[in-house]
Amino acid sequence: MSRLAIFDCDGTLVDSGATIHRALTATFYAHGRDPLPPAQARKVIGLSLVEAMATLAPDADRDEHEALSTTYKDAFSTMRRAGRVEEPLYDGVLELLDRMEQRDWLLAVATGKSMRGLKHCLESHGIHARFVSLQTADTHPSKPHPSMVLQALADSGCEAGRSVVIGDTAWDMGMARAAGARAIGALWGYHDEAELLRAGAEAIARAPLEVAAMAEQMVGEER
Repeated sequence: MSRLAIFDCDGTLVDSGATIHRALTATFYAHGRDPLPPAQARKVIGLSLVEAMATLAPDADRDEHEALSTTYKDAFSTMRRAGRVEEPLYDGVLELLDRMEQRDWLLAVATGKSMRGLKHCLESHGIHARFVSLQTADTHPSKPHPSMVLQALADSGCEAGRSVVIGDTAWDMGMARAAGARAIGALWGYHDEAELLRAGAEAIARAPLEVAAMAEQMVGEER
């Protein structure tokens, strides 16, 4: 039976924190709000936009959260057109994907990005075709709701117990556990080890290449 590795994108596959912070800064300035420190901005990466804005601006109402989200999308698009979006792959990610595929894992992505943003990111690194399922905030509730994982399982034909979510945030770990999948925390991303463990991480990887052995141990050989 096939096995599925479901990766978060921002903070797990790519380091987009600086770009996201610049777009958030432009957004908050446009709405007459003080900019946020990078550490605070990083804590909401992985949430869908409206939920992220609600966390960052708890004094605002739903209408302003949606307006902030629209401004953020516009700011990010402007940065992309200007060639100012930086989303480098973390060191070791390509080697990890190679290793997982060599061991007959299917690969998927579950992210708070839009589908347009995700495809642009993956295509820029030449890895778009490696994933059998791409799940985004366009068609799902925000993490930690299990919807993205459940759809990735349906797309791949895999069982929850034969799947592993790899992500850098508490939202990823909560999503995995809610869907009945295994959970590996990526410590090179934006949440710390304690946050990942509290949210349900069963193992913590300190570098991408550690993930393959952890996933094999959790799920076992293909059968």
